[in-house]
Amino acid sequence: MKKISILFSILIISATAFSQKKTITKQGHTNTNKFRQLKQELPTPNSQRTASGAPGVNYTQQKVDYKMDIVLDDNKQRITGKETITYYNNSKDNLTYLWVQLDQNMRAKDSKTPDISSGKISKSMSKNRFNRSYPKERFDGGFNITSVTNIDGSNLSHTINQTMMRINLPKPLAAGKTFSFNIKWWYNINNHRTQGGRSGFEHFEKDNNNNYVIAQFYPRMCVYDNVEGWQNDQFWGRSEFALEFGDFKVNITVPADHMLGATGVLQNEKEVLSKTELKRLAKARKTFDNPIVIRTQDEAIEFEKTKSTKTKTWKFIAKNVRDYAFATSRKFIWDAMAVDINGKTVMAYSLYSKEANPLYGDHSTRAVAQTLKTYSKYTFDYPYHKAISVDGQMGMEYPQICFNPGRPNPDGTYSDRTKYRMIKVTIHEVGHNFFPMIVNSDERQWTWMDEGLNSYVEMLAELAYDKNFPITRGYPKNIVKYMSGDQSKIAPIMSKGDNVYSFGNNAYGKPATALWILRETIMGHELFDHAFRTYSQRWMFKHPTPADFFRTMEDASGIDLDWFWRGWFYTTDVTDIGIKGVKKYYTKDNGDTVNFIEDKTKGLSFGSNKNPDSKYHYEITYNKPGGLVMPIIVHFEYKDGTSERKVYPAQIWRYNDKEVTKVFSSNKELSKITIDPYQETADVDTSNNSWPKQEKNKFEKFKAKVKS
Repeated sequence: MKKISILFSILIISATAFSQKKTITKQGHTNTNKFRQLKQELPTPNSQRTASGAPGVNYTQQKVDYKMDIVLDDNKQRITGKETITYYNNSKDNLTYLWVQLDQNMRAKDSKTPDISSGKISKSMSKNRFNRSYPKERFDGGFNITSVTNIDGSNLSHTINQTMMRINLPKPLAAGKTFSFNIKWWYNINNHRTQGGRSGFEHFEKDNNNNYVIAQFYPRMCVYDNVEGWQNDQFWGRSEFALEFGDFKVNITVPADHMLGATGVLQNEKEVLSKTELKRLAKARKTFDNPIVIRTQDEAIEFEKTKSTKTKTWKFIAKNVRDYAFATSRKFIWDAMAVDINGKTVMAYSLYSKEANPLYGDHSTRAVAQTLKTYSKYTFDYPYHKAISVDGQMGMEYPQICFNPGRPNPDGTYSDRTKYRMIKVTIHEVGHNFFPMIVNSDERQWTWMDEGLNSYVEMLAELAYDKNFPITRGYPKNIVKYMSGDQSKIAPIMSKGDNVYSFGNNAYGKPATALWILRETIMGHELFDHAFRTYSQRWMFKHPTPADFFRTMEDASGIDLDWFWRGWFYTTDVTDIGIKGVKKYYTKDNGDTVNFIEDKTKGLSFGSNKNPDSKYHYEITYNKPGGLVMPIIVHFEYKDGTSERKVYPAQIWRYNDKEVTKVFSSNKELSKITIDPYQETADVDTSNNSWPKQEKNKFEKFKAKVKS
């Protein structure tokens, strides 16, 4: 009886344990599927920004008008200015203060910019770099604000916080109202060749002259919108600008013998140009094939020698632009040609010193013209009357004018490398007229929205300029080294520019590559081009956000791309798709059934027991060591020398993110299977891309060893 009782107790305990085990529930998890929607990452649509990616019926943006008088002192290398700013509050909000950008304060003696970056002593560096890194005396280039006043001249309360100035309004600025005020200032211009910077002057010792490329030279209003409120992030020197559109009336006083180019329409041509220059300019306005030289090199050399002590004032009006810049020098040669943009004549100009000739004379204006044509084709017709390329020996862009690098050797010769770099940067900087000068994204927050989109269209313009143009950024193969690098030094594209390690790859290269892959591999030209053009035209002269771009590209194409945006823009995952294994089958017809029989002979060729009447069947397992989901692009080669391409959509990974198996049947016998043979997906490891696996030769093994 005791034994029975013990046995019964054991059964009860076991049953209870079994019952408890069955009722244990596994812990839940969040949705980590790579194809989940971007709902949580994107802001909720509203009446200002719709779910389609278009501006809503209640979309508003502010407007800012500027009237400025600017004087450039060529002896002291100093800018003195005064401006009247009229601010239009088109929002629904009452504003108690306004924010103004003081970008030159990045160069003030008390600037914090040099203090935010770490650094070590290099055992050896060039003299120029040493002088720039360890100057004897720190350059004082910040704004000296001499007055901030109401329109009646009375003092206006203001507070300066490094590169930002808050205007403390006497009373709240109501919705729909305007406020005007005055600022006077001066600052010392930096030598951008020795001290760095996005603008400044270059000194030429030989003839004791200066070239000036001037930007960020005036206090500029910050953007106020329903996304950020005031975009008043400090300017640390890298992430660029967020600006409002408005109208400019600008008078610029410079030495009388200077040639000057600037944003806007020149109002007093007859006062500042000679009769000969006016005659040549009139000819250029009707010449569409080759540039016409308006001020020649010989004439510029004479101005270099004489150096007038008199001044001239150039007067400009610019409508609906977000910024203003100018370039001026007595050294400048000027050439121009007309460009036909769908029946409208736009002028392409170049200003350059003799040191940049003949490289600039050969290519600069032609590159400007090609840029306007290509970008207009893929976005919208260029709306302004001109675009200027300036020999500024940097790469910076502003409305209707940009500063570019590239000079030949002293004997006038130049290498292909120098030529293509100069053309590349010129196309890129002129292209910025479209992104962000017109499609006006927030550069301070989302650098990729102007640099990445612009770098993509730049590729199309380069290839239109020269079908053999050496593209250095944007092809998938060109981004592999970066994407496969040290993950601790890589940030997602959706990162603020100030906070990324590899700025060029993150903001330019990777997003340009992403768009190239979308167009060439995933969406196709027709769908991509229509969607990209739709985005560009929807957001002309407006402030788009990443969500507006993502949503428009899907809305206008009819393709769900959430998986693509998440992988490429929100993570640092890589593409690595391989062939894990291949099984061969032949079939045997048994009347009512067909049996598949595995052929276990090595390689892709079938053994002698292959039934000659059946198809060739291959069970192929693809794996994905990389985190990105991408289409599987397969190249099948047959024994008879023919080949076939098969593309499995990225959605093939939706149920299993690690590996998938597909059956490939054919009437012909395979000799080789290759994944992504033309490097379309930025696959970081191609050693697993072929079957039978390709053995590396001795040289490839040596290269791999050296690389590691």
